[in-house]
Amino acid sequence: MARGYRPSLDRETSAPLLLGIPIVSVMIASLIPALLPMVASAPVVPPFGLLLLLAWRFLVRDLWPMWIGLPLGLFDDMASQQPLGSAAFIWTALLLLMAFLDRRMMWRDYKQDWLLGAGLLLLALALGLMFANWTGGNASLFVIIPQALVSACFLPLALRIVARLDRKRWRL
Repeated sequence: MARGYRPSLDRETSAPLLLGIPIVSVMIASLIPALLPMVASAPVVPPFGLLLLLAWRFLVRDLWPMWIGLPLGLFDDMASQQPLGSAAFIWTALLLLMAFLDRRMMWRDYKQDWLLGAGLLLLALALGLMFANWTGGNASLFVIIPQALVSACFLPLALRIVARLDRKRWRL
């Protein structure tokens, strides 16, 4: 038997790893924009936490319960210093919308996932801007267009990262 070989038959993956890796990856991704040393007059950094949440939902459809958007969104609100409850509402609404669309669409391919993800990201950014404007901000909708384009470009990378994490979590 080769050194370092572990048989994979009759081996069960632990439940905390199966659920913990996706949750922790979304939380770490929510912290990334706060850790970047970047100063900009308009938002250009994509919401990495939301990107990973959507990527997990696209690749593993039955992973998330509907309520998971609430705690992960609250964590993102605290990490990004957005109005408290805005991301919690938006992320939960997006997961509900994705569940509704999953029932309506018979199948989807990669291009449809990318277009759907870009549309959901644009919707989330527009709703986040609306929440920020309600709490005292004064920005136009055109401000988020660069951030929406950059977010749509990062979606395939997020899908690839999640695919690797998904493979790893089943091997541990």
